[in-house]
This record gives sequence, structure tokens and C-alpha cells, in this order.
Amino acid sequence: MKSTFSMLLLLAVAFNLQAQQKVVDTFFKNTDTFLKTHVGNNGVNYTAVKNDASLDVLIKTIAEVDLSNVDAVNTEAFYINAYNLLVINAATKGYPLASVQDISGFFDSKKHTVSGEQMTLNSLEKDKLLKVYKDPRFHFVLVCGALGCPPITNFAYVPSKLEAQLETQTRKALNDADFVQTSNEEEVKLSQIFEWYPGDFGGNKKTAIEYINGYRENKIPAKVKIGFYPYDWTLNDNTGSASSSTSTTNTVGLAANAARYVVSSAIPKGKVEAKLFNNLYTQRTGSPDNLTTRNDFFSMNGSFLYGFTNRFNAGFDFRYRRVANSNLPSSPLGVLGNKADISSRAGFTNFGPKIRVAPFPALENFSFQSAYWFPLGDDLEGTADEPYIDWNGGTFVTQFFNDFSIGNSFSLFTELDLWIEDIGTSEEGGETYVNRVSTPVSAIISYFPNQKTTLYALSSFSPYYNQEGDKYFYQFGLGAKYQFTPNFEIELLLTDFNGQNLNRNGGQANTFNIGFRYSN
Repeated sequence: MKSTFSMLLLLAVAFNLQAQQKVVDTFFKNTDTFLKTHVGNNGVNYTAVKNDASLDVLIKTIAEVDLSNVDAVNTEAFYINAYNLLVINAATKGYPLASVQDISGFFDSKKHTVSGEQMTLNSLEKDKLLKVYKDPRFHFVLVCGALGCPPITNFAYVPSKLEAQLETQTRKALNDADFVQTSNEEEVKLSQIFEWYPGDFGGNKKTAIEYINGYRENKIPAKVKIGFYPYDWTLNDNTGSASSSTSTTNTVGLAANAARYVVSSAIPKGKVEAKLFNNLYTQRTGSPDNLTTRNDFFSMNGSFLYGFTNRFNAGFDFRYRRVANSNLPSSPLGVLGNKADISSRAGFTNFGPKIRVAPFPALENFSFQSAYWFPLGDDLEGTADEPYIDWNGGTFVTQFFNDFSIGNSFSLFTELDLWIEDIGTSEEGGETYVNRVSTPVSAIISYFPNQKTTLYALSSFSPYYNQEGDKYFYQFGLGAKYQFTPNFEIELLLTDFNGQNLNRNGGQANTFNIGFRYSN
């Protein structure tokens, strides 16, 4: 009787162990499928993940699985995958966002259930992996949801291949020129991972270099100066990219290209953005049947912003203008010259501070920016001898931006502005005046044929509220942007411009635009 009971008990234990192992094996298989579907080009398609219930199933497994009788290598692989999936899940819950750091306590306060235990991401990394297995290679496979991390793989870590996978990913990271920066012969710059976890790499810079050289093809000299570059906490968002990192086809959505300029996003902390947008407005007027005069304005609008935080930027704007009035026939390019028969004027006309704020972490692509431009020079509105070139008073402008993805290859950008122009004080009576108030509204449909190119169509309408004569203008246009490098972009735009006075007089107007943008 006792032997029968013992046999049944052994069978029950064996069955339970087999059931536990089956759960773990299924977890590895489903994790591999999930990552192959949603990870590509070193990023995660968070938009697609939000609509995929399979992640919820994986998170439930992480919470409920019994690891008490699972062997060490299975447990190790399980914890690595669990960490990466929990990061993706937490980022997805807060998406859209610019950085996981925008979620309070992301690593050290927010609790997750792992095999029945409540723990933070930091405790999972340090207590369940680093302290138990004492393997520095974890730093090159645990992905914290940021571009500064080693790139996330589109496959699961599995017990049968774990040693080879750890070795391969470590070798890739330490031979990556962006991860270990050796362009300066006198100084090597390392990821801050080596600064934050010195004990895992021997405790000092010398032993860290020895560890790195154990994997590098081009060894780092032992006596080279060691520095650390700032960690890039920008979200590793690859929304709209091809699902597989080995794919040769890319379909680009709203946030697919991390380098693509999205005007409605604030620039990340520590980054800079410099823009130069050149606008040539040319207008022909006269009678409806006989256009006789040309008025041309060339404006060079410069802007500089610095990211003090991921959601607050500050900088300045400036404007240089040239104006030319002439009789037809004449060329709109005449505004760029100094012909004797053309009434012209040129100079810097405005300078002022600007801020950009993205107030809501959950709305990554919503922001507003405000600027106040001080006039530079006297009699900018013209005299008997010189034509109008700009307002004599100051200008206050606030712009609200938002954009939305439409499928994988299109986006809609929207903008609502408040312009208060020519703010000043009258010479007689000292009263404050404002010459023009307007609220332009714009919409842009963009198409992304590839990761470097944007084609777009623009429409804009602007009513004026306190100005006699011209009460509105509108414009329609076609444009294109091209990303020559991740840091440098050029833009071309042509618009057809119209307004109340132009319609009344049968006039015609166009704008020709070329813009440049640099960001680090």
C-alpha cells in the first residue's frame, strides 16, 4: 500500500514538473513569435503592440509561472525575456511617450508580478539575475526601452542557445562604433552602463577596458583616456517599420524613423535643434485684366532650441528680410539684388526668445511653442524713402501642434496659431496698440515612401480680426523633405497664396521655400 502511494506521489511530482517545464517552453516559443512580429531595426512597434493581446498573455504567464522546480538555465533565460517584455509592456501602457523616464518610478518604484513575487525592474535585474548568475553579459541583452541600450533582438533567449546568444550580443555591442566610441585616438567614450555598474567589470576603468578587449576585433590601448557619453533615453520606438530586422523592405509610419523630424514633438533632453527656413513671397497686382506691379518679400527665419528636459525646450528666433517693389515685367529674384530701378530694403528685423513645451507625457506629439519677437531697427513700416519691411512693434506668437498616424505610410499634422502683431505704445498719449490679430490654422498630409523622404500637401487659412482691408488669406502647397543624414534635413515647398485684396484686384501670389534643419 505504501509503495503504491509513493509511486503515485512520484508520478504526481513528475507530472507537475513536466507541466511547469511545458509552461516555460511555451513561454519561450510565444515570446519568440511576439518579438519577431513587433521588433525590427533595433526598435519596437509600440503602436502595433497596443493592439496585440498576445503580450497580455505573456505578462500573465510571467506573473503566474512556478519556477520553483525549473533548472537554472531555464530560469535564467526566463528572467531575461521577462525583463524585456515587462519593459515593453510598461512603455506600451504609457504610449505614446518620448522616454520611459517620463513614467514616474519606471525602474525603481513600479512593481511587477514575476513568478508570484512583487518586484521592480531594478530588482529583477539585480537580485534575480546579476546577483545570482554574476554575468556582466546581461548588460548587453537586457533592454531598458531606450536608444542608449544595446539594441533589442527580434528573437527570444532560449536555454538551448543561451550561452551562444549572450556571447553574440555582447560581441556585437562591444564592436559597435556607437556603443564604444573610439573615433578620438586620445580618448575612448563608453556607455554609462560601465559607469553605473563598475563592479561588474572589475571595479575600475582598466579592468573595464580589459573586459571590452576580450570581445573586440580592434583592441583599445591600455593607456587611453576613458570617458562616458550621455545615455540616450529616447524611446526605442520603431512604429511603422518592417517587423523583422532582417527584412529589406521598410514601410514608414508616423514615428517609424527616430531621426525624422516631427515638429509637434519636443526635442529630447540635452539635444539641440537649429532651423533656417527661407521664404520668398512674390505678389503681382494691378487690375484684374492688367497686372502691373510686383511686390516681393524674402524672409530668412532662424530658430534655435535646446532640450532642457524631454518636455521643455528653450531658445530663440531671428528674422532677416529683404523687400523689393517693382513694375512688371520683372523677376521675383530681383529682391535678392540691388537694382537702381527697384525700391528695396534689407536687414535683420526681429529677434526674441522662444520656448516649446510638450505638457502631456501620454500625448508625445502634442506641444505648443511661444515666442516674443523684438523689432530691430527704426521705421520698419516704411518712410517716404524706404518701403515697408516689418512691423515697428513687437510680435507675440503661440503655436499649437499635433500630428497623427494614418496607417503605416501617412500622417496628418495640424497647427493652430495665435499671432498678435505690431505691439507697441503710441507716441501721442502713450496708449498700447496692436495692429493685427490672427488665428491661422493649417493641416498637412504627409506620405513617407521611405525612411528618408517625406512628401506632403499643405493647406492653410488665416482670418484677421482687427485690420481694415484684407480680412483673410489662404494658401495651398506641395512640399518634400529629405533626410541626408540623421542630423541634417532639407525641405522644399511651393504654395499658391491668395487673400481678400488679391481676389478683389485679380492679383496673384506664390511662395517659394527652402528650409534646412540640423539636430544632434
